[in-house]
Amino acid sequence: MSEKVFINGKFLLPAQAVFTALEPELFSGWGVFETMRAVGNTIVFLPLHMKRIFAAARRLKIASPYSSSCLSRAIARVVLLNGYKDAVVRLSFYRSAAVVHTVITVKPYKAYTRRQYGKGFRGCVSSFRQDEYCPFAQVKTTSRLLFQLAYSEARKRGYDEALILNSRGVVAEGSRSNIFMVKNKLIMTPAVSCGCLPGITRAVVIGLAGKQGYKIIEGSFDPADARSADEAFLTNSLMGVMPLVSLGGRPIGGGIPGSITKGLMERYAALLLKRSSNKALCSGE
Repeated sequence: MSEKVFINGKFLLPAQAVFTALEPELFSGWGVFETMRAVGNTIVFLPLHMKRIFAAARRLKIASPYSSSCLSRAIARVVLLNGYKDAVVRLSFYRSAAVVHTVITVKPYKAYTRRQYGKGFRGCVSSFRQDEYCPFAQVKTTSRLLFQLAYSEARKRGYDEALILNSRGVVAEGSRSNIFMVKNKLIMTPAVSCGCLPGITRAVVIGLAGKQGYKIIEGSFDPADARSADEAFLTNSLMGVMPLVSLGGRPIGGGIPGSITKGLMERYAALLLKRSSNKALCSGE
């Protein structure tokens, strides 16, 4: 089966999916995107992703030529055409002077290994900073240089993820994740006002934790709060819930995934496996 993408209303081969690179808006990264997970041909939490990208598009003055329902059908069609049972879907809007380019791509999902979840990620504090006062700090734009540089720096230092601080020196987010810390059974995570992306998985995990009776605090936390936590974990749409076991070479808690983290990992994974309950998967319930 030949790979297919959606671009501006057409289902095409990747080589056919082109538009000019001479439009100045493309050079400036004037665009927004969503990265989604498809499990068993079901797009996980699709309405939440659609709501976020349309809100981001409005903020960047990008008027999509397609409705949310139309794009939802196009996404489902691209996944079906590519034949992947477990996939990564990316929906992007790019602004140009003449039109808004709409692109949907699909690729096979490469799962994180059981060993990675069992060992957890090792993190560091990035030298790069997030400007929490920037009006686009909480928007998933196609201008990703800050996050790419932070991640590249972490990998060169031998770490799995970088925590990015904001201009006040408090934790905003990971280079490709949201962070949670657990202390005395309280679950803490940076507030959106700290400059973090309001992650879809972040919101789902907050809901799951609340249903289990845990108190969640969204506030301002510095790296010392992460280092002194009993346990910590990271979230995004592709990894789900990933333990964070050390920061800057210093263990967090016992240096192994904590019990609350493991419980949320299991509940999140179980939610994804409810393939027959499409309403629950798509709505985030």
